[in-house]
Amino acid sequence: MVDRDQIRVAVVEDDARLRRAFVHVLESSADCVSAGAFATGAEAVKKIPALDPDVVIMDVNLPDSTGVEYIAALSEKLPDAQILIVTVYQDPETTFQALAAGAHGYLVKPVMPDRLLEAIREVREGGVPMTRTIARKVIQAFRNRKDEAPAAQSPTRPGDHDSVLAPREQQVLELLCEGCYYKEIAKKLGISISTVGTYVKRIYEKLHCTNRWEVVAKSRGTHIR
Repeated sequence: MVDRDQIRVAVVEDDARLRRAFVHVLESSADCVSAGAFATGAEAVKKIPALDPDVVIMDVNLPDSTGVEYIAALSEKLPDAQILIVTVYQDPETTFQALAAGAHGYLVKPVMPDRLLEAIREVREGGVPMTRTIARKVIQAFRNRKDEAPAAQSPTRPGDHDSVLAPREQQVLELLCEGCYYKEIAKKLGISISTVGTYVKRIYEKLHCTNRWEVVAKSRGTHIR
């Protein structure tokens, strides 16, 4: 019988050594379990939906194609699953393509076991775990696109969120925009990680967003295309 208290994680990684390492990390943790491991995107799209994972760890460079098309396919088949990219690619274009296709987090290899597990828990709770350098590149890219966006299409004006967010929510938002992880926000504000998650969910609801990057775009007055 499936223990839904554990986080079921499927792995899509073509490097056999790394694939085994991911599975070992999952099976060695107290709250995660491997739901299956696959070497190609085609195999993953075919078999993973029946496994009903909570999280899918996925590379964007797979032997049968780029992972982006498979991210989109898995997102459609598993709308409740969280897709966490773990890759060597750090360019903003690849990151944007992965996020647009349905990825919920983006880590750059190598990833230490503790950080991988932390990211799995964070993405399961609705967060968007991301390597700090990637987060800053994405935020900078949003800023650079600001001048390209028609003013009439901007979702909100800079500062509009101040009137709807409570002071603590505003503090959390500012730290999200700096690319901080949930753990870092909790430490800076002296609150628990679960409380950070609660504030983030409230921010999403109040700003009518579904992820960190929509929140960042709205706070910067940037239109997401």
